[in-house]
Amino acid sequence: MFGLGKPRSEFGRWLDRNGITQAEVARRAKVSAMTLTRLCGEKGYTPKIATWVRIERALKAMGYDVDANKFFDM
Repeated sequence: MFGLGKPRSEFGRWLDRNGITQAEVARRAKVSAMTLTRLCGEKGYTPKIATWVRIERALKAMGYDVDANKFFDM
């Protein structure tokens, strides 16, 4: 399922390493699937702060502690 040869951002690779699907994060964070596609595939993409806060909260609820600065220039 993972590693199908698609280019991945650091955030996308982190999701893959942790076995988290983009769809699950999008659903829990209440953001569009396209937003997660951009976050995981476009290396230069930086989300809006409000969008990242939603994603960060969803990941924390799933038991993951993440720092946006590790993945994006914010």
